[in-house]
Amino acid sequence: MKKYKFTIKGHEYDVEILSFEHNVAELEVNGTHYSVEVQFQREVKQTRTVKLVRSAVPLPSQEESRIPPPATGGSHPLKTPLPGTILKILVKAGDSVKKGDTLLIMEAMKMENSIFAEKDGRVVSIRVKEGDTVLQNDVLLELE
Repeated sequence: MKKYKFTIKGHEYDVEILSFEHNVAELEVNGTHYSVEVQFQREVKQTRTVKLVRSAVPLPSQEESRIPPPATGGSHPLKTPLPGTILKILVKAGDSVKKGDTLLIMEAMKMENSIFAEKDGRVVSIRVKEGDTVLQNDVLLELE
């Protein structure tokens, strides 16, 4: 809050007023914390600053903090990396694909972007058609 330097009988003291509410001042003198009651000859101004007090956040239970194992089997959705328009779909449902194969081409930010297979598998379903406008994280197709 405010910092002062006092000299008392030749000794220097670095004093920082941390807070002052009602008639109690929280001070730090040369790194040591003190709570000091102050007596006034006249009326004390009340502070208008609201002091926020947050409740403690409960710790998660063991079940809540456990990381679930990765899902095995089932379909794997392939999502759009950024918004754009689907230009060409190079696969159809039932096709087998290898990791790195080009599945479709989309236009995003005035550039053509190839969307590649993230893993080996088979195309289960295609959720878009040529000319569709997609948003980021929309599901394009599903691999199995």
